[in-house]
Amino acid sequence: MLAPAANPLPPSPGRDTAQALQALIASGDDDIPLPGSGRTLQRWQALADVAQRDLSLIKLFEGHTDALAIQAELGVHAAQGIWGTWCAEPPDARLQCSAPDAQGRIRLDGRKAWCSGAQHVSHAIVSGWNPAGEPCLAAVAMDQPGVRVTGEGWNAVGMAGTASVDVWFDGAQALAVGAPHAYVQRPGFWHGGAGIAACWWGGAVGIGRVVLAQAARRHASPDPHQSAHLGQIDIALRSSAALLREAAAWIDAHPQANAQALALRVRLAVERDAGQVLWHAGRAVGAGPLCKNAGFARAMADLPVFMRQSHAEKDLAALGQQIDEEHDAWTL
Repeated sequence: MLAPAANPLPPSPGRDTAQALQALIASGDDDIPLPGSGRTLQRWQALADVAQRDLSLIKLFEGHTDALAIQAELGVHAAQGIWGTWCAEPPDARLQCSAPDAQGRIRLDGRKAWCSGAQHVSHAIVSGWNPAGEPCLAAVAMDQPGVRVTGEGWNAVGMAGTASVDVWFDGAQALAVGAPHAYVQRPGFWHGGAGIAACWWGGAVGIGRVVLAQAARRHASPDPHQSAHLGQIDIALRSSAALLREAAAWIDAHPQANAQALALRVRLAVERDAGQVLWHAGRAVGAGPLCKNAGFARAMADLPVFMRQSHAEKDLAALGQQIDEEHDAWTL
């Protein structure tokens, strides 16, 4: 069983997500191992630990640490500051990048959607498209003319603390990061994709700890139905934790290999198991914590929205196509 937390899901400092992110970075908590460095599990443990506290906070913290990892992998020196990683590519928001000059400088034009923490980051890694129609990556400082952060693009209650709004670029100066296609072709792309699952798992653990704490208070006279729900939560969390550990070990043993199937498998399994935690937690604790425990209520609203970074059946189909030649992998 999980050990009960003394104060399950405490609110982040001042409930100000940006302030909490600044505190993490100022304390050096963003100095975590790079994926594929031999300590991938420790990286994911650090992400999961923040996710237990606050899912909006981990969304920004993971984006910051991902930006640092991307630049390290592609041989770019990251400037000091708070970074975002904005690489979603909806068809109605495509950022245009000019051809780089001799120093690698480019201009950015257009709208970028899903920009988490845009009002608070100092720099961002953004994806876009060059004049040849190839996907490219750029590092941009936010405090310059030609960058306009809007209040548009986010109306959800869940993950509201991320403020994932639209940002407009109008001739903003940036630096090219890697060659065209480098963002998705590098091994770390799928390492990072699997790391998101560790964030989802951490959020589910935070929810599970609230159920555990409530059950612990009734230890002298346990509710058998609540105990059954807690048992299901334990199974779900331990199952996906085992898969995360296996995935981290595989990545460290094969840091240059294509980890797409592995990342899809981990993401889909954690999404399934975290969904089980959400369902059983609500039934186990009743309306009280949902209405009176701000941290728990926030996590229950945040996690389903966060997990929609998964592409659901599209990812299941992609995984099925990946494993078509791997039947012998189903062994103990």
